[in-house]
Amino acid sequence: DDGETIVSAAGDKTLRLWNRQGNLLGEPLEGHDDSINSVAFSPDGNYIVSGSSDKDLRLWDLEGNQIGEAFSGHETAVLAVAFSPDGQTIVSGAGDNTVRLWDLEGEPIGEPFEEHQDVVLTVAFSPDGKTIASGGYDTTVRLWDLEGKPIGKPFRGHQGFVRSVAFSPDGKYIVSSSDDMTVRLWDLEGNPMGEPFQGHEGFVSSVAFSPDGEYIVSGSGDKTVRLWDLEGQQVSEPFRGHEKPISSVAFSPDGRYIASGSDDQTVRLWDREGNWQNWLQVACKRLRHHSILNNPQTQEATGAGKTCRKLVWSQD
Repeated sequence: DDGETIVSAAGDKTLRLWNRQGNLLGEPLEGHDDSINSVAFSPDGNYIVSGSSDKDLRLWDLEGNQIGEAFSGHETAVLAVAFSPDGQTIVSGAGDNTVRLWDLEGEPIGEPFEEHQDVVLTVAFSPDGKTIASGGYDTTVRLWDLEGKPIGKPFRGHQGFVRSVAFSPDGKYIVSSSDDMTVRLWDLEGNPMGEPFQGHEGFVSSVAFSPDGEYIVSGSGDKTVRLWDLEGQQVSEPFRGHEKPISSVAFSPDGRYIASGSDDQTVRLWDREGNWQNWLQVACKRLRHHSILNNPQTQEATGAGKTCRKLVWSQD
């Protein structure tokens, strides 16, 4: 790996690999039979997992080779995928209301996790790999052990779909975002930490912790990115510049930059004061970002879009 490999997901059912200059590497990665909704890098940066509306997950190497057979078991579209911190397990969430665990051979681990009452939109592993958080249409955040047993009671408080969940780097807190226009911080027992973070004027599609655990970034249908401290205070003015709803946010691995992907066909890189740089911007038609991913090896932040050719931010 030369540190310059980029992955994008496309509405023609393929994944594509690019170099940082925007040149296509090899042939499209073909295998899915419908649009790709979610992609994730393995922690070592050597593998990619994809989840699709064809109900399957697929595992790929960075050469574009599919590893093994499709991971089949979900009954409807796979909407969220994530790797465990050790890279040995994959978790998925789907429109069939279930969360599922898989080994790298695509074999299901245990039974589906079946407590959600509706579509699962987001999944995340805890930093120690022992706990999974999920959220979705039923407005709850739920915690699970690796056997699929619910841990405690559902976290209730959101008044709309839960679109995004993330663990703090120390694993002690969970942040969630919702269609109710709020961000909420919870302890692992599901107790709210303070009041909901209010300020967004549209659904909050994505949240992430800074690497040092001191800040939370959120992106919203109101076209703004907002940076918060753990008390829910905004630490700067809203980051404005996107022309359409924001669908994904992420911190760079060094915590200096925030990347945001939007339906306006751009990814923007911001510093913590909200100044943005539009270098390396390649527009995509009808782009919708499902995730911005940091390749752990190369510090690439990658956007996955339904009909995207290439869009990436990299720190040099």
